[in-house]
Amino acid sequence: MQTQSIVHIIFLIFTGTAILSTMALFTRQSVLVAYMALGALLGPWGLKLVRDSSVIKEAGDIGILFLLFLLGLHLQPQNLLHSLRKMSWITVISSFLFLLMGFLVGHFFGFSFNESLIIGITTMFSSTIIGLKLLPTTVLHHQHTGELMISILLLQDLIAIGVLMILKAIGDRMVSFHDIGFIISAFPTLIIVAYIFQRFVLSRLLMRFDQVHEYVFILSIGWCLCMAELSHFMGLSEEIGAFIAGITLASNPISLYIAESLKPLRDFFLVIFFFTIGAGFNFGYLPEIILPAATLAILVLLGKPVIFGWLMTKSGEAKAISWEVGVRLGQISEFSLLVIYLALETKIINPAATYMVQAATMLTFVGSTYWVTMRYPTPMAASDKLRRD
Repeated sequence: MQTQSIVHIIFLIFTGTAILSTMALFTRQSVLVAYMALGALLGPWGLKLVRDSSVIKEAGDIGILFLLFLLGLHLQPQNLLHSLRKMSWITVISSFLFLLMGFLVGHFFGFSFNESLIIGITTMFSSTIIGLKLLPTTVLHHQHTGELMISILLLQDLIAIGVLMILKAIGDRMVSFHDIGFIISAFPTLIIVAYIFQRFVLSRLLMRFDQVHEYVFILSIGWCLCMAELSHFMGLSEEIGAFIAGITLASNPISLYIAESLKPLRDFFLVIFFFTIGAGFNFGYLPEIILPAATLAILVLLGKPVIFGWLMTKSGEAKAISWEVGVRLGQISEFSLLVIYLALETKIINPAATYMVQAATMLTFVGSTYWVTMRYPTPMAASDKLRRD
């Protein structure tokens, strides 16, 4: 079989996206749903015009890095640290409740104990991409809604990294205390390294050459990807490194220019990311897994806003803000897809359980996107009244 060229695949993705997005906007639908629908339509289990979505999957992952880097640029470190302390117990309690919810769904539909446990674990996490892609920067500037969301998502990411470490240890059949200690110390070490380099090198370069916009653009991309690679090397996720890179630049006056200049690049890669999600689903398993997947998706869409709203209200947050944060985090995460793929590789779960979680994730992506775009301010709102960049 002849290998498809990257140019041909990009042509299919963006030409198809342009057509479906136009139809979505005319019918007041979400364009994010159009991206995933196009992947399902053109992918290996659809019309087979894109036979291997894994060819461009890593390109889509770059969009996540830029998304977190840009959001870090809008957050002051002092405010974020306060929110992290406040949200820590909420994240722990909610994660346990979501795990129990997913486990019970898996057990009810006849999945094994291990499979039900993995299903429960995947239910713990909310989507960084959906949550933050639909969050306007005005919310980050004028309210602390964004700070609360990002605090929860960052803490969830740390839990997810721990889960992935355990699954990798199971696959390798070995784990050392040295590895565990290295990971635990990696996060504060990464922050210290980023702060020192930004303070004594990066800020001085930006101050001296801030008039050369092309240089600022290249330097900011290099800083983002350098921190992502360093984070990956230290056993953390690349996304955390990109986010820390943005946070360290947030106090620099040029941060807003960097954020604006990188938005088109971020959107380019995120289109590819959502396309690969739709293209990666095997529709042959749909009759077998649609009922448990739909059940799990409905419980997540309804349960996460209720649980987050209740816990945040108990912590002293206003009911309106608590509910909005819950709705914006009312989906399963892209991290959950990494968990199930790794669990499948280590033979903890079978393909049916894997595609069940993937289907539930896609359904929550669709349902959550519609809920947010129809109800709250967002850059991709269905109405002009709610559209905020």
